[in-house]
Amino acid sequence: MRALGSVDWPPGVMRTGRLVLREPAAGDRAAVVELFTSAEVGTYIGGPREREEFERSVPAVPVGRPGLFVVDLGGAMIGMVTVDERGPGRPVRARHEGPEVELGYMLLPQAWGHGYTAEACAAVLDWCAQALPGAPVVLTTQTANERSMRLAAKLGFAEVRRYEEWGAEQWFGVWSAPAAKTGAGAGRD
Repeated sequence: MRALGSVDWPPGVMRTGRLVLREPAAGDRAAVVELFTSAEVGTYIGGPREREEFERSVPAVPVGRPGLFVVDLGGAMIGMVTVDERGPGRPVRARHEGPEVELGYMLLPQAWGHGYTAEACAAVLDWCAQALPGAPVVLTTQTANERSMRLAAKLGFAEVRRYEEWGAEQWFGVWSAPAAKTGAGAGRD
């Protein structure tokens, strides 16, 4: 398996039926601030960031990095999907040795309930299957986050274990690329 840092980045624009997944752009700054300072978005991820402090820390053009996909609907950022290497120091892992990547996602509350998160995550999972063949893709969410629990099931994550961390019960699951779906996801420009 290749490490996330060794993949060609950025992978190019990815398109789904309704969305574009792309690198951050100058026009995304307001959405980035709103995403990280929203009390609703922060409910299950440690709470919102303090707005004034966060605004001072965000550059005029939000910075991209390997594994960060901006979710764009009609030319506007509505959220992001991330893929990060999961370090060996985590309390639960999919395998004892070797790299694994963790899927994360945050969308603005006005984008919830329309299937955008599932659509964007499915495209990123397809990218993972192609760019990081053999890498276990994992997902952690609080069991209290019912929307994320349903999304994990819809995307095909299988529960590995539940455990306590950060003062709450966490759900840990792993995804494997279905052979028939690999390569059948988002189109790229």
